[in-house]
Amino acid sequence: MFASLSPLRAASLFALAAGLALASAPAGAQQTTSRMKGMQLSNDQPIQIQSDKLEIQDQQNKAEFTGNVKVVQGTTTLQAGKMVVFYKSGGGSVASGDADIEKIDVSGKVYLKSGTQEATADTGTFNLVNETLLLKGDKVVLSEGKNVFVGCQLAVTMRTGEAKLDACGGRVMIQLDPKSRKTTN
Repeated sequence: MFASLSPLRAASLFALAAGLALASAPAGAQQTTSRMKGMQLSNDQPIQIQSDKLEIQDQQNKAEFTGNVKVVQGTTTLQAGKMVVFYKSGGGSVASGDADIEKIDVSGKVYLKSGTQEATADTGTFNLVNETLLLKGDKVVLSEGKNVFVGCQLAVTMRTGEAKLDACGGRVMIQLDPKSRKTTN
């Protein structure tokens, strides 16, 4: 039941894909740990990136997309005010589409959508080396239909699909729609 953030490996974005079956945390806990089934890296679809400005800084091995950044890959869309792509030295170039991407930072009202699934945050980091995703903000919101998960930090290990939603001193809020529960026949 959860979202997709497609990968940007050699110019593709990470995917925060499908299936958040939340396991309850102990009473009073300030975080929730779960599995995000279907978490995978996807390089098989073309990616389209739009922004008001692109600055490629090969000396620093990075490319900065600023102003109304919009990334689309398949059914997944990422929007942010800024996206910085860090790549390995000698690992190709973002301009040629063959960069060996290490990390992607996004900031400025981060919005991710895949089908009916959405996530919002203030900032995000996609670490392609250790295959992790970290979304942070005063309010990180994940939703699908009427199911809503709110915290201040979402950490996802892409290899295992394990996800942890933290409230950063507050409390995690979860709203589940009983109509979204799968029924067995």
